[in-house]
Amino acid sequence: MKLPKITYNSPVILSFTLAALAATIAGLVTGGGASMLLFSVYRAPLTDPLFYLRLFTHILGHADLSHFLGNFTIILLVGPMLEEKYGAKRLLMMIAFTALATGLINVIFFPGTALLGASGIVFMMILLSSFANSGSGEIPLTLIFVAVLYLGTEIINGIFAQDNISQMAHIIGGACGCCFGWIIGKRK
Repeated sequence: MKLPKITYNSPVILSFTLAALAATIAGLVTGGGASMLLFSVYRAPLTDPLFYLRLFTHILGHADLSHFLGNFTIILLVGPMLEEKYGAKRLLMMIAFTALATGLINVIFFPGTALLGASGIVFMMILLSSFANSGSGEIPLTLIFVAVLYLGTEIINGIFAQDNISQMAHIIGGACGCCFGWIIGKRK
């Protein structure tokens, strides 16, 4: 009996996952040093060239393996379907844009806070997946339910919870997913 062939079926999602795993391990091995230097975004002088890199790489770093697993369980479930539907290049651009948007908003509006992790990307993918089988100019009812459940919870938690979770990144990621789904859906 021949064993089935294992394929690298979702290059963007699998590469993103492996890069984030490596960044998370580097952060753990260095006691957080690598995470602060390369994989967290925070207000820094505009003359610091790493500042511009961190606007994108903050989605690779995670505080610990539990944080990593929480984000990438969802990314690995939803991401391959999105990569197949929208294409690798387009999905990579959506990930990069969402990383930049969450990074810039964190730096501008939360100057004393370092942001790391892919939860903004998770929320972008969750909301974007709600558009997966909708027609041009349609707003899927599932999108409304998902937005109310996921983003509503984040807004409430942002007001009342005192934790180290960036509800702002979740909300901005979700908003990006909605915008991408709507814009791409209108072009069909």
